[in-house]
Amino acid sequence: MAQEDLRIQADLAADGTLYRGYDARMRAVHDRHADRLAGILSEQGWPGEAQVGPDGAQAAWLIAQHAIAQPAFQRQAHSALSAAARRGEVPAWQVASLEDRIRTFEGRPQRYGTQFDWDASGQLSPLPIEDPLGVDERRQAVGLRPLEEEIQIQQAAVAQSTERPPADWRARQREMDAWFREVGWRS
Repeated sequence: MAQEDLRIQADLAADGTLYRGYDARMRAVHDRHADRLAGILSEQGWPGEAQVGPDGAQAAWLIAQHAIAQPAFQRQAHSALSAAARRGEVPAWQVASLEDRIRTFEGRPQRYGTQFDWDASGQLSPLPIEDPLGVDERRQAVGLRPLEEEIQIQQAAVAQSTERPPADWRARQREMDAWFREVGWRS
C-alpha cells in the first residue's frame, strides 16, 4: 500500500498536478488504504515493528498520515499509534508527526513543527507552532532533528522539486479552509 501511495504521489508530482489541490486519484488511494488499515486496527491493533517489521510499521504510519480526508480515522489511528509508541513498538516521531497533522488540519498550532506549507511571502515554512521556544526540546524527545535544520532541508528539497508557491496565497488559504470544513476537520 505504501509503495502504491508513493508511486501515485511521484507520478502526480512529475506532471505538476500533486500541487493543484487534492487529486481524485490520490484521494482514492488514500481512502482505500485507510479503509484497509482501519480493518487491521479493529482486528489486530496497530501493526508495530514486532509484528510487521520496521518497514511495515512505517508503511502503516504513512497510510494513516496520508488519510487526510478521513478525520475520524486519523484520530483513531493517532490513538492506536500512541499506544504502540508507549509500548516501544513504533518510533515516537511517528506519533508527533500525525499529531501535528491533526492539529494543523483542525486549525490548531502544531507541537513539533513537522508540518510545512507555503507562507504569505512564498517561503516553505513550518505551520504555526505552539510554544515555539520549546519546540526543539520536544523534537529531540521524539527523535527529530532541530527545527532550523529541518527547515533548511525542506526548503532545499522543494527548491529541487517542481512544486512552487501558489500564485494567489489567500485564495489557496480559502480553498484549503473550505476543504477542511467539507471533510469534517473544522466546523
